[in-house]
Amino acid sequence: MNSEIKKTKMVPLPSQSIIPERDIAQKPILEVSRLGINFGGLAAVEDFNIAVGPTEICGIIGPNGAGKTTIFNLLTKVYQPTSGAILLDGQDTSNMNTVQINQAGIARTFQNIRLFPSLSVEDNVKIGLHNQIGYNMVSGIFRLPAFFSGERRARKRVMELLDIFDMTHLASHRAGSLPYGAQRRLELIRALATNPKLLLLDEPAAGMNPSETEELMSNIEKIRDSFQIAIMLIEHDMRLVMGICEGIAVINYGKIIAKGTPEEIQKNPLVIEAYLGKKKGKIHVKRDRDPGLLQ
Repeated sequence: MNSEIKKTKMVPLPSQSIIPERDIAQKPILEVSRLGINFGGLAAVEDFNIAVGPTEICGIIGPNGAGKTTIFNLLTKVYQPTSGAILLDGQDTSNMNTVQINQAGIARTFQNIRLFPSLSVEDNVKIGLHNQIGYNMVSGIFRLPAFFSGERRARKRVMELLDIFDMTHLASHRAGSLPYGAQRRLELIRALATNPKLLLLDEPAAGMNPSETEELMSNIEKIRDSFQIAIMLIEHDMRLVMGICEGIAVINYGKIIAKGTPEEIQKNPLVIEAYLGKKKGKIHVKRDRDPGLLQ
């Protein structure tokens, strides 16, 4: 396991985006330029620009209906953009579909849990290994040696991933029988099984109590540190966002209204107006994990 990555200051790129200082010697894992999509003449997302460093934890926030999940759907090719460009590790994704974008290195979770509840924990994670199966259909049907060796490799990898999150003892349990927090962890593990370069988390703390949210925050940082990947998340829990994200983009009505560090975002008047209306002040977030910051 790699050593823990500490937060560093954010530094500007020529594109006017910011990434962690530790990532400045590498190209961004994700570069999005002037991304947009129209539905029946209505611009759901317009002129969206962002860069994400290879080990950055990045947040996208905004009021309900602002276009956050639509952005994730554009990045994963659920929707094809009307305009703009998406580069993943320097590669243009314009001609890719959802399967190809996953193979290229983007994995995601969803607002609602999308496990296979009747399958075991082990089998749910194995589904994430589908791009790495080392045998073909004929070998599987006739149980040839390639099938058994491939299954052994897959099971070994599954157990390695489950062990990181202390879930090996649950491998044979039905996924649908797990507590809510454990099901959320299983979704993360299944996404990680695809070997992503960028992990997209759509409201990962939805439905969690404070202790589960605290555990989630630790798990997100553990994923970044262990796998050395970038994580982009959409979340309404401001304590989580301000506690672990290094760069934050705020969108409203499909447009970015602010980008910056958590401290900058809390004080930005456009963000305050979007969340609270035309009112002076700043967004107050209890920061239990860092008592030196805003209470």
